[in-house]
Order: sequence, then structure tokens, then C-alpha cells
Amino acid sequence: MEKIETLKDFYQNKFNWIPENLSKDWGHFNVFKLDPYIGIGAKTVPYRRRDYYKITLVKGSGTIYYANKIIEVKENAIVFSNPLVPYKWDTTENLSTGYFCIFNHDFFQQYGNFSAYSLYQPSGTPVIELSDVGYESFQVIFERMLAEINSTYIHKYDMLRNLALEMMHTALKLEPANSSRYAPGNANQKISMLFLELLERQFPIEGPQNKIKLKTPSDFANQLAVHVNHLNRAVKETTIKTTSQLIADRISQEAKLILSHGEWTIADIAEALGFNEISYFNHFFKKQVGISPAKFRNNIHHGKTKIRE
Repeated sequence: MEKIETLKDFYQNKFNWIPENLSKDWGHFNVFKLDPYIGIGAKTVPYRRRDYYKITLVKGSGTIYYANKIIEVKENAIVFSNPLVPYKWDTTENLSTGYFCIFNHDFFQQYGNFSAYSLYQPSGTPVIELSDVGYESFQVIFERMLAEINSTYIHKYDMLRNLALEMMHTALKLEPANSSRYAPGNANQKISMLFLELLERQFPIEGPQNKIKLKTPSDFANQLAVHVNHLNRAVKETTIKTTSQLIADRISQEAKLILSHGEWTIADIAEALGFNEISYFNHFFKKQVGISPAKFRNNIHHGKTKIRE
């Protein structure tokens, strides 16, 4: 299997161009018509993971390799792809039209824990087949997305979050009660998803008195009742990152948000994020972000640093 595809790879491969606002500190979202990438003569894409989420609406029939499953779409479908699972469309000749949107986890920071929805869980349904009427209901949402992203409305990204969430909830209402047909056969994927769900449940932190309880790979392994080495191997195989990296990424992300929007002291932030000494937090943050927490907060207040679009 090929290496994981990043958002940068996506834009480079599709358009030979990279958006100026594509930054690891920003949430990212974009939406496209599918038509140029399907049909007879369309370029095939490799079976691999992507480090971003994708929602694809298709009209027509085709075949999807999703994890270790082969899923036949007979008419129309909406597909929810996430960074933990490799996938590809094997045949697109019989797809006539469609849409897709891409976004990363940061785009929804502080807007709910969408990754915990069953659409993105091992027992959930990533592919939901649709009638023509069902297709049209999602088409309306995608057309609103296309109009919104091309608008000059200052809060358009809030609108786009709402539209993406509307799409997810509409799909959840259509999800079969028993969706085990799509459950990944790879136990490592399930362990990784459970780990990420536990990690995400700790955030956002409501106040300085609320401290995260799970801070190390061993903490998570104990909670999941697996050996820490087993957890580390599963996470590394599934996400291409180590367990420690993912924990550090999420803690630094939360630290940046609190520094940007909260009035807590840096000592309070350090304690809430599990650091016994403020010096440990300062060292951690500088290693992750490149500057000290105090400098980061100062830059935010002076408009020198942005967290998201």
C-alpha cells in the first residue's frame, strides 16, 4: 500500500497547486464537483489512506475498496472516508456525476466531536446507498456548499461547518440499525479508533479545575485493556503516527485554543493539560509549536498568528 496522502499531496496531484492558507495550524475545508474525475478514461487513484476526511456523493454504480471490504454501489451513494481507513474507487465508468468535500479534524475544533459519529466508527456504515430522491437531498446541500465557499460572507466557514454537520446527521438517520457488514476486519483499525475516541473525549477542557486523566500511551492501554506495545503497533500501523505523537498533537492543539480564546494563566493551562511543572509545559509547547506559550498568546493578541480559517 502506498504512503498516506496529505492535503498538500491532494492539491499537488489534482491541481499542481497548493493553497496559500494550507497550514497545519488551521482548519481546512474545500468542496468540488466530482465530474472531472469520473467516467471512461478517468485517472485511477491508488488504494491508500488519506490524512483528511472526505464526503463523496455519487450518482451511478461503482465499486469501492474500503479497508478489507469490496463494496458494490448499485445506484447512488454517499461515502464517508476517514484517515484511519485506506480506500479507493475501483471502477468509475458508470458514475455520471457527483460531489465531494474534504476537511481535516482541526476544521471542527470546538464544534462537536464528529469523528465519534457511527459513520466513522468500526461498526458504522461508511457507504450509504441512496434512492434518486435521497441523492437529490444531499445534492442540495453540496450545491449550497459550493455557493457558500465562493461567497464573500465573512462567516462562510461557520456556514460550511453547519452544512457538513447537516449532511452527517442526514446520513446518520439513514444508517441501517445493523451495519456490521462494513466493520473493518483489521483489529488494529478498531483499537486505533477506540484510542482516538478516548483521546478526543477529554476535550475541550471546560475550566482549569478540569484536568485530563489520560496522558500517556500506558494510560490509554490500561483503559482499553490492551498491552501498551499492542496499542502502539496498532496505532502506528493504522495512522502512520506513534501513540505519543497523536497525544502530543491533540494536547498542543488544545493548548493553542485555550491560549487564543481563554483567560487562564499559563500555569493553569499547564496543570489542566497534565504538566506538573510550568517549565515542562513551556518546553513541550515550544517543541511542538516552535515558540513559547507566552509568545504564542502575544502573537494572537496582536494578530500575528491564526488558528483556523
